[in-house]
Amino acid sequence: MKDYYEILGVLPDATPDDIKKAFRYLARQTHPDANPDDPAAESRFREIAEAYEVLSDPDKRARYDRGETLEFGDLFANFGSLNDLLGSFFGGGFSDPFVKRSGGGQDLLVESRVTLAEAALGVDKELTFHAPRACSECHGSGAKDGTEPVTCGRCHGQGSVQVARRTMLGTMSVVQTCSQCGGRGEVVESLCPSCGGQRLVEAKRTLTVHIPAGIDSGSRLRLRGEGGEGPGGTRPGDLYVQVAVEPDPRFVRSGFDLRHRLTVGVTEAALGTEVAVPLVEGGTVSLEIPPGTQPGTTVKVPRAGIGRLNSRGRGDLIVEIDVDIPRELSEEEEQLMRKLAELRAENPAASRGRRRRRR
Repeated sequence: MKDYYEILGVLPDATPDDIKKAFRYLARQTHPDANPDDPAAESRFREIAEAYEVLSDPDKRARYDRGETLEFGDLFANFGSLNDLLGSFFGGGFSDPFVKRSGGGQDLLVESRVTLAEAALGVDKELTFHAPRACSECHGSGAKDGTEPVTCGRCHGQGSVQVARRTMLGTMSVVQTCSQCGGRGEVVESLCPSCGGQRLVEAKRTLTVHIPAGIDSGSRLRLRGEGGEGPGGTRPGDLYVQVAVEPDPRFVRSGFDLRHRLTVGVTEAALGTEVAVPLVEGGTVSLEIPPGTQPGTTVKVPRAGIGRLNSRGRGDLIVEIDVDIPRELSEEEEQLMRKLAELRAENPAASRGRRRRRR
């Protein structure tokens, strides 16, 4: 037998209010409307709804607690969407930011690709995208020139109607959007030939957006009122800009720091040297490598990293030193290395040529 308490994440002594809150939370997380790319979402949601149907009904809950077997019909026959389901139970639904709002415009999502340098220092980017706008021919009314929309005969201009529905909680009276007018309260009898009565048309738009210093891939900026226009002069939706930072082969980002791998020769590491290290904004900075530098040593260049998001200053540039140990030596190089080993009282292996002669 399924453990409905575990499925909803509540204790066996949970109150009806606890059960309702748990179901509402899980329904928002698991409903197929909220997980369009997850084929298993419907199965998970049905299991959660089944648990709620049992535990929210005192009689069914008591029978379940006694270990009786319960039968279920189709729990979702009367609900086409999560908004329908949660609206019937709780008076609200799942809010998808990229759908047409009731009485308002459409939220839009666009992507902006920036370089690592632009993400580090901030940049103004010009974005071009398509967005709904009011039809210029009918001025957003949807009606043919010379005509006007008329009051909807089904909802009488209210935009919504009250209907009775059979739910897990019994028959309930719910308010739903009028299917005849789509919630507008009026219908168009003579359609505008330009927009076909839709009131809105798709139009290309260009907008300059400021990408702040310190932003990272996957971050999303919200520009209020810069999305699609709404019908009849209603409030426009919002524009969401999702930022994608292109990789830079010279650097690896670590929070607000940048890491750069620098390779020096064995003599440079031993005797010290001065090298030019690239900066993310362009150009280089001179870096001193002290004598005796070991592989894996790090040297910090202060305030040469990523700008701190919504704050002042920058992170650091961390230079990781790698020492290039030669794999092959000329005869002269080998003689010099062996002379150095003799001076340092070290005992290197015999040369390959000597090992071959011993065989």
